[in-house]
Amino acid sequence: MGEAHVRTLDDRTAPPPPHGATAERPSAKGRIARLRSPRAPRLWFEILLIAISYWVYSLIRNAVPEQEAKALRNADWVWQAEHSLGIAVEQAVNHAVNAVTWLIVPMNYYYATLHFIVTIGVLVWLYRWHPGRYTAARLALFATTGVALVGYYFYPLAPPRLMAGGGFVDTLPAHHTWGSMASGDLASMSNQYAAMPSMHIGWSLWCGLTIALLARPVWAKVIGLLYPFFTLLVIVSTANHFWLDALGGVLCLLFGFALACLWYGTLPHHLARHVGGPARSAAVAG
Repeated sequence: MGEAHVRTLDDRTAPPPPHGATAERPSAKGRIARLRSPRAPRLWFEILLIAISYWVYSLIRNAVPEQEAKALRNADWVWQAEHSLGIAVEQAVNHAVNAVTWLIVPMNYYYATLHFIVTIGVLVWLYRWHPGRYTAARLALFATTGVALVGYYFYPLAPPRLMAGGGFVDTLPAHHTWGSMASGDLASMSNQYAAMPSMHIGWSLWCGLTIALLARPVWAKVIGLLYPFFTLLVIVSTANHFWLDALGGVLCLLFGFALACLWYGTLPHHLARHVGGPARSAAVAG
């Protein structure tokens, strides 16, 4: 009897709330806090998001009015500004590397392919091995790309290879190598005057810093740090960008990281490797 009596007491339901009381609802501040907390990425959502985002990026970039006259004037101004700064060596680099066929041909393929392959590869690596940092790092990359579109719209800029009388060599058609939508038969499918800022630099620097800060092997860190420097050499050697275009890409990336830091409260590599895990020190590889 006593045992039955205990079960009866334990099974009693809680008393109803007082008349007029309502269940507590999360506040707007609480909802925002949840949105700003890192979440485990979902594969289907990420694939869809990246595909749509790249489609929108390409659509907007290629829809920007191709203001040829203004783009060429801006290119002349950038070239003169670099002469004033004493850094206008792109033509010398372009001619020197173009004369070495075994070097310039791989650079042409590098320019055409690694920009996408490495960036997607780093996103996949983050998704698989650093899910707690993925969304913040992805936000930095997307914000970098988004602000670049503003640059393309308001500052059309011809690349060095399209400058009238600039004396630059367009290395892709010169060496009959398959490659970028910025040269050859594919040029009509892409805005030729979207050189400022350089997303080859913005994306490669994002990849390089992410690898250098999060990879464990020293050799991987070194490759990560070297990748944006090789990319800089390639975009100049192929006459696709000025030095100042690269600087524009760096500034866009700074904006991207600043936005990610503002939203998540810290830089992506400071977040926990796994959602809900302890945060890490900047000095410890993830």
